[in-house]
Amino acid sequence: MTPEQNRQGVSIAISAEVQAALAAGQPVVALESTVISHGLPYPHNLELALAMEQEVRDQGAVPATVGIVAGVPTVGMDAAAIRRFAHPDPHHPPWKVSRRDIGYVVAAGGDGATTVAATMALAHLAGVQVFATGGIGGVHRGARETWDVSADLTELGRTPVLVVCAGAKAILDLPATLEYLETCGVPVLGWCTAEFPAFYSVSSGLSVAYAPDAPFIARAWKAHRALGGAGMVLAVPPPAEDAIDRAAAEAAIERALNRAAEEGIHGPAVTPFLLAALARETEGESVRVNVALLRQNARIAAQVAAAIAGMR
Repeated sequence: MTPEQNRQGVSIAISAEVQAALAAGQPVVALESTVISHGLPYPHNLELALAMEQEVRDQGAVPATVGIVAGVPTVGMDAAAIRRFAHPDPHHPPWKVSRRDIGYVVAAGGDGATTVAATMALAHLAGVQVFATGGIGGVHRGARETWDVSADLTELGRTPVLVVCAGAKAILDLPATLEYLETCGVPVLGWCTAEFPAFYSVSSGLSVAYAPDAPFIARAWKAHRALGGAGMVLAVPPPAEDAIDRAAAEAAIERALNRAAEEGIHGPAVTPFLLAALARETEGESVRVNVALLRQNARIAAQVAAAIAGMR
């Protein structure tokens, strides 16, 4: 790892491979580490993390898995760190780290698995422009009462990283999430579609700006940044052969939401509870779709990163 220091003297470890790629103007794709530590059970989480890195490499780009490793913000986690996050000491699992938690986990010297917001923040500090994930956070259903809005949205409004995802997690209020992104000045482009995907499903009935290919997205990104814009969302529908019918997915989500309400689940516990409940409700179909779209998003992000690099 090559340590880089910001103006406050806090070190960020950037792998030698990522550092060399950035210096040479080669494409780099950031990947988040919550997928590893708070996603699938071991060893499936490890297999997915390595598969996503390989998807990026197969497109000629360099993967940069992001996390906090023993108190050090790291862009380009090595294989040993990825394995530790995938199969940690049960007494000392990685924290789930959003933007607000970075300083605390650094001070504590612990391991931290970065969410979308934290991954964006650290990727930008390292100079990485493109990030692939599953789904961004958003406005929760019932947010009029709870004020539960993900930090991912405010991060997109201030941090210049292009996030490739399958839209927002389907358990969220998708129309309100798009409205919030508009308020923050965040463009939402659809990969070969003018409709916002609903994560597990190809369509949501909500409109987004159509983007035909990676070169177009690279041009849009360059213009957005030149005019003072921050983050951008590229929403990619899940593979059609793996997607769940929208009506069936929504029915499963409603059942999961009702169960959360009955059990009094709230706050940060809501999302992991709902995702686990959805896996049960769909008999594992939601997990299969999640894995397929994560791999696809890593692949498309690498193509977009290559197009951006080719414009320099």
